Amino acid sequence: MALNPTDLFDIRSLLSEEERMIQDSVARFTDERVLPIIGDCFDQGRFPSELVPEIAAMGLFGSSLPEKYGCAGLNAVSYGLICQELERGDSGIRSFVSVQSSLCMYPIYAYGSEEQRQQYLPGMARGEIIGCFGLTEPHGGSDPANMKTTAKRDGGDWIINGAKMWITNGSIADIAIVWAMTDEGIQGFIVPKGTKGFDTQVVHKKMSLRASVTSALFFDGVRVPDSQRLPNVKGLKGPLGCLSQARYGITWGPIGAAIASYTSALEYSKTRILFNRPIAATQAVQLKLADMARRITLAQLLSLQLGRLKDAGNLQHSQVSLAKWNNCRMALDISREARDILGGAGITTEHPPIRHALNLESVITYEGTETVHQLVIGREVTGINAF
Repeated sequence: MALNPTDLFDIRSLLSEEERMIQDSVARFTDERVLPIIGDCFDQGRFPSELVPEIAAMGLFGSSLPEKYGCAGLNAVSYGLICQELERGDSGIRSFVSVQSSLCMYPIYAYGSEEQRQQYLPGMARGEIIGCFGLTEPHGGSDPANMKTTAKRDGGDWIINGAKMWITNGSIADIAIVWAMTDEGIQGFIVPKGTKGFDTQVVHKKMSLRASVTSALFFDGVRVPDSQRLPNVKGLKGPLGCLSQARYGITWGPIGAAIASYTSALEYSKTRILFNRPIAATQAVQLKLADMARRITLAQLLSLQLGRLKDAGNLQHSQVSLAKWNNCRMALDISREARDILGGAGITTEHPPIRHALNLESVITYEGTETVHQLVIGREVTGINAF
């Protein structure tokens, strides 16, 4: 029996029936609703907001959070498969869901009060409240301890001043989870859209994540009551805990982008005739396709084991770094190689590799650059901090 070119080790057989059903349902959504429009959305620089109610109806927002807050209560592997299938469509769609779920809903659940959970999480699960995550600042994102945004107590309120940059969903969000330096260390605040002094600005001229909204956030004397502060965390462990959740999903997402690029090149190579034979019959192309299949297989196994560790409560943040580093690099290399196999046809958005390659330039950078994750692993294996 011939093996599945995108699942050479039959990894699907390692999934539970529920996990397979979830993967299949999101795959159908991507095939039927995302792929027909996403090339045009990328060309136009337009986020397909019309998909948000459908994504919510499928239970994809905050899918790993408890059902008592209107969420699906799925395991970590299921969330990973959701990310993989969404990013097979486009990194911008997966980023939207990742930010809503891991960077906005998760901190409200993990660090917020019960009143905050009840106020926000059900509406966010329904897609009625969209969130953004304000951590990265204009001067750089790899050293969040060097935060310039401040929050000062003023009676029962807090006054926030500063700016955030490269914020997914920023200009369409109803609330922002904002991290600011206080006299008691870094703390998180829920800042609603329309709060006086809070402004956003869309980032234009992007060549990556064009089907996603990227914004700058500005805080000029923004006053929020203490009830909007996330009360159950102080210090960097708050935002870094959120990033570990999101990075976990990112280890799965690029697998989808790589599969989309690989299958596009594989199909094209069988129909492109050069010197009286399909280019798939040449050793040069077969070597490239075989290497893509090898690297995708290794990434699939890596993320699946990572998900099992997460579900067992044994996940270490350095393991997430290793998988994020490996899988983003894998996907970026494969999308570029697939573009090459497609030749001139590969530079248009009629085929997915160039779009994925451009998107992955952001994915390999955000939530920890490749270098940062390499140094995390270097510290892990040597016991020496080289940051």
